[in-house]
Formats: sequence, structure tokens, C-alpha cells
Amino acid sequence: MRNTTSAGQHTSATPLLQTVALTKRYGTFLANDKIDLDIWPRQIHALLGENGAGKSTLVKTIYGLVQPSEGELRWEGRNMVLSGPSQARARGIGMVFQHFSLFDNLTVAENVALGLDGKESFKEISARLERVSHSYGLPLDPKREVWQLSVGERQRIEIVRALMQDPKFLILDEPTAVLTPQEADQLFVVLERLKSEGRAILYISHKLEEVKRLCDTATILRNGKKVATCNPKAETAASLARMMVGAEIKEVKPAATREITVPRLAIVDLNLEPDDPHGVHLKGISLELRGGEILGIAGVAGNGQDELFAALSGERLAKDPGTVVIEGIAAGHLSISRRRKLGAAFVPEERLGHGTAPRMRLSENALLTGHVAGNMVLHGFVNTAATLNAVDRTTKTFDVRKAKRDPEAASLSGGNLQKFIVGREILRNPAVLVVNQPTWGVDAGAAAVIRQALLDLAAGGAAVLVTSQDIDELIEISDRIAVMFHGRLSEPLPTAEASREKLGLLMGGSSLEATEQAHAAGT
Repeated sequence: MRNTTSAGQHTSATPLLQTVALTKRYGTFLANDKIDLDIWPRQIHALLGENGAGKSTLVKTIYGLVQPSEGELRWEGRNMVLSGPSQARARGIGMVFQHFSLFDNLTVAENVALGLDGKESFKEISARLERVSHSYGLPLDPKREVWQLSVGERQRIEIVRALMQDPKFLILDEPTAVLTPQEADQLFVVLERLKSEGRAILYISHKLEEVKRLCDTATILRNGKKVATCNPKAETAASLARMMVGAEIKEVKPAATREITVPRLAIVDLNLEPDDPHGVHLKGISLELRGGEILGIAGVAGNGQDELFAALSGERLAKDPGTVVIEGIAAGHLSISRRRKLGAAFVPEERLGHGTAPRMRLSENALLTGHVAGNMVLHGFVNTAATLNAVDRTTKTFDVRKAKRDPEAASLSGGNLQKFIVGREILRNPAVLVVNQPTWGVDAGAAAVIRQALLDLAAGGAAVLVTSQDIDELIEISDRIAVMFHGRLSEPLPTAEASREKLGLLMGGSSLEATEQAHAAGT
């Protein structure tokens, strides 16, 4: 096991929190295998690993959501047994989960009150919420309803709710996944302040440059075991990824030559009212995407990306057929299956429930999107051999790791399921691929496989539209990048001109707000 000196200075004789040979079994499966971890005050400690490495099980154990099978937790040097999260919070352990647990129709203060264990009055909670949020540079209006807030503001609620419990130790799971670069920078200022106040932070992220910038120490898990502890500032992103995966991560490389051909996807002045009272109205969206090209769409979640995906995939139909054109054919009024017959393929953001049916086998999920074209259905009967062959091809081409040949979708780790969903669509060799958050929450190895596959598909002549909240990802694979804000789409920029700072400003509404105001003035 690799061990290097931490960049942080230990200011106490005993770690704030320790896991000692911590083990968690699920039947014969070892999710955590004798993990030793020391977390010190005034330290930002990264927890790294591939999907399925054991990170989630470990932090759930620390937070009292999971009971260990063996080993022990120690708090300030003493054995600690937690029966649930309320006991963890009472000790001074807070956690901000990757996925928000907020009620859209309640106010900020009402959501915060639901997560507090104390006996303050609602008026006292509201006042303290406003005071704490402004003190840490994360201002919130207690009276605003959550559905009115940006994703960045919702992230603030989760963080401020944790801070209102005055934690000594705070766990953050992928906290910048939904933030603009400017919002991420502000969060880093807050975390440095928490560190200076003597608190400890356990930081989970797949963004390795972010880990290098922020963290004092990193612990790396692989296959449920701790394989390294290091100073991330002394490592490269590549060396951290290598420790996580146990092998070199293949470099993502565009094709040496790529021909940009005819328009394969066009959106023409698309206006679409939301079908959800909290949804986003798409306003005057137009773009043209040619074969051989990858167009990236950046933006903070909740600015119309899901509505645009629904309009392109056929989940929402447009009044004017000509607002969506696929392979030269007006398709705005066509169903998903008919758009697939035109050569289009679609990868939604949500893996379980939208991209796959969780309790159906992979072969059955392959059939759900593949029956329109190919040989999966013959004379009205399912060709089981063809569906299994599709699973086998996807497994081999995209290194989908699973316990058996044809398991249920829900049994795969997030990264492996994402590789299956993306691979399933790419191996159809579509003329147009629309993919929403292609590497959301997946590790460096899986992300590299998926990004390379998108580049290879474009090199083969397909038009690829990628929506992602990861600016670095879009810069790596896109030819042009546009930004969505409040249902409007900016003019695409050549990637060479699209700096992180410029994209971050657009994601925050700079210039697009002016455009929106101009449109409003003309109506």
C-alpha cells in the first residue's frame, strides 16, 4: 500500500475520527474490507475510488446509516457505536449528500427545519438560517420556496443545514457536481474557512484537479480495500486515477482527421411550455449540428436541459413538426420509436427508471430501445439470441463489469450501468446521438471509455449532442459549446474560444439575461 505524508499539520494528539479494520459484508460480498482511516481536525481529507470501490458504504457507516460487520469507529479516541444519523449529528458529524433531499413546494426555512433535531421555534430557525448563511458567504432567503431556486442555491441549503448543526466533522459527497466554476470557487473559500475553524472535512469527488487543489490528504479505495494514502498536492491527476483503477487510464484522443458533413440534427425556433409546474419554458432555441461534429451544451441543472432532451427524444411533442429536424425530415411531431427509425439514439441523465428498467435484465433493457431497428424482433417474436448478443457486444466493447452474463440493471454499479446504456446506443451506430450527462457520477476510468466512444462515433460521421454540467468534459470532447440559462440557448462558441471563466459567466446568466430582457421588451 502506498503512503505519503499529509500536506496538513495535525494539531491534536488524537484523530477526530478513526475507522479501525472497519468491515461491512452483504452476504458473501465484502463492501468494505478492514479499512483503517484517520481524520484529523483542520484537515480536508479526500476519499477517492472507482464506482463500487466502497466509498458510499464507508461514509454511510460513519454517518450511522449502515452498521459495520466488524471493526470499530472511534470518535476523539473513544469507541463509538451509532444507531442512526441522529446520533451521528449529536456527536458532531454532518453529511451533505450528492442528491438533494428537499421539498420543492416548501420554503428554505421549512426544509431546514425538517432536518434539524433541536427544539428551536420556527422563527428562531429562520433567523439563525439567515445569519449563518450570510456569515459563510452562502446567502439564503428563508421565505423563498425551493422550486424558485437555482441548483447552486439548493446546494447551499444542504450545506447551511449541515452547518447549523455546528459539526466538528463534515462529509461532502460530490459537492461541486452541480455548480458553476464561480460557485465552486466560493464553496472552496467556505471549506477553507471551516478547516481554519478547526473542523475536519471528508471530501468525495471524481474531479481530481479539484482534489489536488483543495485537499490535504487522500485515501484511495479499490474493490472495498484501502490501497493508498497520499498527499494529493504531490500527485498528478493521472497518478491519482492510476491508484484508483490499478492501471493506467487510457488517454482520450480525438481522431487524427474528421470530416464535417451534412446537417443531421436541427432545432428551429423551438418554444415549448413545461408540462410540470416547476419546469422550464424553452424559448426560441435554434441550432444546427452536422455529421462528424460534437456540440456540447453546458449549464447548471434546472435551466431547461431536461426539457430540451424530452423535446429532442420525442418524450414531448412540438406543435410545429419543423422545430426538430432529423436527417432532413421534420420530426417534432414524431414518437420516440419513429425518431429512432430515422437513425437517432438517446441517452437520458437518469440511469435507473429512465435509461433502464431497474428490475429487468440487461437483455430486456436492450430490447426496449433496440426493437425498432435490427433483428431483435422477428415475425412478432423476441429474438432472445439477438438481445443477449447485444448485451455481450456492449459488455466486451465497453468493459461492463457484472457478476453474470445477463443480470438485472439495478445490480450493476453506477459506472458500469452508464457504460452499458451509452454503449447500447452507440453500437446501434446512430446517425444522431443525443446524450444527457454522459459521465455523471462515474469514475475516471469509466469516464474515459465513454468520452472516447463519443469521439469515435463522431469520427464515423454521426452528429453528437452532449449535455453536461462538467465543463472540463465538454472542453475535452466538443467542437463547439453553447450554454443553457432559463430556457434559452447561447450562440455556440468554438471550443478554443470557450474558457472555463467565459462559460461559467454564461452559466450564471451573463449576456443571456440581457438577451432574455430584450426578448421580453419586444413582446
